[in-house]
Amino acid sequence: MADFGGNGGRQTEEHDETNSRNVPEPVCGTGDPAVTVPRELWSSNHDHKKKIVLHVDLNNTILVSDAVTGQGTVAALDYFLTTVTWGKMSKHGKWEWLSDSPSLLPPCKDAVSYYSQFGRIPGFTSAVGRRFRGLLDAHLDLLRWPEGVKEHKELSVKGEDGRLYHWILPSFFQLLKDLVQEGREFAILFRTFGTDLPRVLRAVHRALNEGAHPLFPDLPDLKLSVNMTPGKIRCSKRGIVLSRAEDRVTTREGERGLYQYLSSVQGLGGFQDHFDWWASNTFSIQGGKPLWVDPFDQQVQHIFIDDNIRQNDEDTIVHPKVFLDPGGNETRIACTSELYDITLVQNDLLRAISDPNYFTQRVHICLENYERNLQQGAG
Repeated sequence: MADFGGNGGRQTEEHDETNSRNVPEPVCGTGDPAVTVPRELWSSNHDHKKKIVLHVDLNNTILVSDAVTGQGTVAALDYFLTTVTWGKMSKHGKWEWLSDSPSLLPPCKDAVSYYSQFGRIPGFTSAVGRRFRGLLDAHLDLLRWPEGVKEHKELSVKGEDGRLYHWILPSFFQLLKDLVQEGREFAILFRTFGTDLPRVLRAVHRALNEGAHPLFPDLPDLKLSVNMTPGKIRCSKRGIVLSRAEDRVTTREGERGLYQYLSSVQGLGGFQDHFDWWASNTFSIQGGKPLWVDPFDQQVQHIFIDDNIRQNDEDTIVHPKVFLDPGGNETRIACTSELYDITLVQNDLLRAISDPNYFTQRVHICLENYERNLQQGAG
């Protein structure tokens, strides 16, 4: 039976880091093992007949800002650092740092992130987190809108410090170019709890159709379409309803229909997920953004990229539902660690800023791990 193992993703990262030394390290990052699939192998390692559907979060994944919380570029990046810096409370009730380097995963068993301990703290790197101020400044510099280029209403944003920044990370547009260059069939679905989706769709449409991006003026050559109508995904105890324009699909007829709908999408589009449902489920896996995974499907692979994907299922943002049988409707909930770096990618915002190839590399890691786990399951 096709199935997924629990730690295939981490094994691949370790293997790649050991054996592929011809890929440069990112300028900056969280200190986790770097992805090292050689660029010259990107177009030959995987079955290009398989369609990829990428579900991509917005805030702190491809955007460094948040309209809901009112965070601009500086505050959003400052906040992200609180989620990847680690310490613990001492016996005397004092916070002690356990690492001077940010990382997606805790550096030791009893470490907790600063955010988990204290919540949102404005001005983190100007106070208790001042040791990380250099990282903040370095990545803000990397986010700067090209000097001498006029600001763009939808593609650039003015930060709290008065400087112009990229609103959408350049590494996202590089991903689109890479996937087209590799000859892959793919679709992009933006998945957000927030309110930025309409603007993102407009900005991406202008970049792809008008060549409006100063770093990627040739994007219209990719011939990618953008569905400008934002959709919605709403969850309740009765089931899940997906709607966009005239389309409406529910789990009342079985979960297979939603999987087939999401597998059939073309181009780029997006859905606003159900934040209130996540909150009512205490921000756990049970209330997260639903993702259907069919390990028996040889034609389509779904991958979800989100900074809030965590291996603690009590504090994660995607709800993976794995089909039990070929063509069947029954699913099981998969824990995040089972699908980590296979269909679930915890976004490393620092690397997404510093490494133009970051998203492309993450996709290739997932493709390799997915195929390896299917082969192991079949064996």
